[in-house]
Amino acid sequence: MERKFINVILLGFGFMFVFTAFQTMGNIEKTILDSIKQDDSSFTGDGYTSLAIIYATLAICNWMAPSVITITGPRGAMLIGAVTYLFFIVTFLFPRTWLLYVASVLIGAGAAAIWTGQGNYLTLNSDGETISRNSGVFWAMLQCSLFFGNLFVFIKFQGKSHIDLHTRNVVFGVLTAVCALGIIFLMMLRPTRRNIDDVKNEMTLKEEGPMEAFRGAIRLFCTGDMMLLSAAFIYTGVELSFFSGVYSPSIGFTLAMGENAKQLVGLSGVFIGLGEVLGGALFGILGSKTTRWGRDPIVIMGYLIHMTSFFLIFINLPNLAPFGDTTDTSYITPSPYLAMLCSFLLGFGDACYNTQIYSILGGKYADNSTSAFALFKFTQSLAAAACFFYSSRAPLSVQLGVLAVIGTAGTAAFCRVEWAARSVARAAARAALAPLAPGEKPASREVEDSLHYD
Repeated sequence: MERKFINVILLGFGFMFVFTAFQTMGNIEKTILDSIKQDDSSFTGDGYTSLAIIYATLAICNWMAPSVITITGPRGAMLIGAVTYLFFIVTFLFPRTWLLYVASVLIGAGAAAIWTGQGNYLTLNSDGETISRNSGVFWAMLQCSLFFGNLFVFIKFQGKSHIDLHTRNVVFGVLTAVCALGIIFLMMLRPTRRNIDDVKNEMTLKEEGPMEAFRGAIRLFCTGDMMLLSAAFIYTGVELSFFSGVYSPSIGFTLAMGENAKQLVGLSGVFIGLGEVLGGALFGILGSKTTRWGRDPIVIMGYLIHMTSFFLIFINLPNLAPFGDTTDTSYITPSPYLAMLCSFLLGFGDACYNTQIYSILGGKYADNSTSAFALFKFTQSLAAAACFFYSSRAPLSVQLGVLAVIGTAGTAAFCRVEWAARSVARAAARAALAPLAPGEKPASREVEDSLHYD
């Protein structure tokens, strides 16, 4: 197995374990904190507020992430970020309102470092032929975190209408150990064997310094293609916050689901994870074929899947489900089976979007991947934070309407950038095939390479 692909596998294991802890906590945080409030009247922490703080801080700190990478390198940045995830999980063993929000700020800053470092490290270990494969493999491994963590929660919450102190501490303790295991895998990441261009780019970044890296990120953000891609980034942030922090708790709050409604919170996370893993594995296996066919068919498929799931959620869950326990029903009697199907569709559709965004950023912006991935996470996180802020006030129908509108705009914007890239690649191919004028030298690149656009 090639060295760079081994690095991608180690990266996937590291993120799988770290985010088994965090994504499981994000999925159950609202439910857990409501149980803590019932046991301790002095605790007033709110799950939606905590998640909103995390993503707002992440959005702000993403502007500084490229500068941090120039100092620490991608591996150092990921380790620093992973430690903040560990701290966040540990604080749940000692529930204090102020500590919850302080940890939320710290993990937001750490998330900016770990995700920007991840994007840069994945790009350094990929090329134009392997970026789609590596993005799919990494995404599938990452989303295994949703499957394993929430399956554990499903078992622990079985038959419980209230999550007691002992159960909470067992869950927090296990998730802390799993996060620590992920940090060990990140420590095993090896330096990338770089080509001459990589070395030159790194030397240039170090010479320019952190401030120039910051200014470079702003310049990139103002380009036409990046502005269009930002619409897709925004949608991934809004739908991320919905399926990771709103949808599963809403199932648990729908008492018409039956006496095991709380247990369904963990099971929903399992089905989201199954969709994510299947999507990531599928697009990883397809690998370079997705580049040949174009990324737009996969994104459009994700759009159609998400629109279908939004409609089914609308008719299945009551409008007040995001706010707490309710006996209301919607247009049909709430069905646990339909709810789990929607969880799977949300996960699979999310994999469609994210694998192709990773692919286009790693290909189109290979020479400036640090800034490109930082801008992706900035825009995505800002949108996620905004969604969590209004999630505590907006009924389910409003949230689904916002998702449908932003999803339509984001998909159209992504396809426009993809189609423009394809047009440029085809023009270059035609130019390379044109007969040479007397004395003209052939193009330095091969025709076949020009057909495989980034």
